[in-house]
Amino acid sequence: MSSGFLSSPLRNVIGGILFVMVVAVVAVFAYMGQGWSLGDAVYMVAMTVYTVGYGEVHPVTTPQLRAITIALMVVGCTGMVFTTGSLIQLITAAQFQQVFGTRRMQKEIDGLTGHVVVCGFGRIGQQLCHELKAARMSFVVIDHDTERMESARAAGHCFLEADATDEETLKRAGITRAKALATVLPEDAANVFITLSARALKPDIFIIARGELPSTERKLVQAGANRVVLPARIGAERVAELLLFDDINSIVARMRAGGNDRLAADLRLLGLDMEVVAVENGSACDKRTIGEIEKLGAGAFLIVALEKRMGGALIQPEQGTYVEAGDGLCIVRRPEKAQMLEDLFAAGGA
Repeated sequence: MSSGFLSSPLRNVIGGILFVMVVAVVAVFAYMGQGWSLGDAVYMVAMTVYTVGYGEVHPVTTPQLRAITIALMVVGCTGMVFTTGSLIQLITAAQFQQVFGTRRMQKEIDGLTGHVVVCGFGRIGQQLCHELKAARMSFVVIDHDTERMESARAAGHCFLEADATDEETLKRAGITRAKALATVLPEDAANVFITLSARALKPDIFIIARGELPSTERKLVQAGANRVVLPARIGAERVAELLLFDDINSIVARMRAGGNDRLAADLRLLGLDMEVVAVENGSACDKRTIGEIEKLGAGAFLIVALEKRMGGALIQPEQGTYVEAGDGLCIVRRPEKAQMLEDLFAAGGA
């Protein structure tokens, strides 16, 4: 085997297993060539390779049988020893890498001062870390998802694979030495809890918190957040700005055709989508106000524009504006809420 092959414990294990399998198959056919049955040959090979030593299936008296058995003992057992050693090496190497890698990362984090603690490495967290890195600001990102933390490792970020709601995790991230904390998890309850913990651990830290529901904004401020970011509201405001200078349906049509890449990218970054839905006669939204319709959605979407069936459009309509069958609503929503909207605006919808 080449040195390149030996450099990888995993490849050694795979190679060892394949080698033992080839030896076993050759030995089985060799015993069968001496008149043994398939079952007896397999039993003899397994017993010899695994060095069990229960006894011979048939007397090994001829020179041919002895030669086969000796070769199987030497080659087969050597292959098993090599494979077992490679497996132990693989397990040990992984454990050492995890232990020493974690210690090295913690040592690097312990040397940070005036950094930013980022809780959550989803779409928003990844973009935030990208911007911080571009601005040459030191930061630590916390997330419990292994796959996301592998992405953070590949990007060269300081990270902790842990639960950000645990105060000990925040302490390990150097919260008492940090100048700011951004909690951008998709769960409002987790962001509120992290905000409370961070404010208690360091009263003067600057905290930016993400909120999914508008009603969460007040809770985050009360918990100690200096700034609250509502992705749905930001997306709605971005769409509304464009609608002030263009027709509703033309913007949506361009987005679907790939002609409004910037807006589409902005919304995707926030985990949002935009569409125009028609209010059908007899639907749950017919003859209701904008505010009532948004309450039916329980924060799943925001209405940024209303296109009346008789013509004309209202940008960011008032909460008390009535909606009738035939009107079109420009909505910013989360992609997973498509079916809910379809049910809500269809005739007979709940």
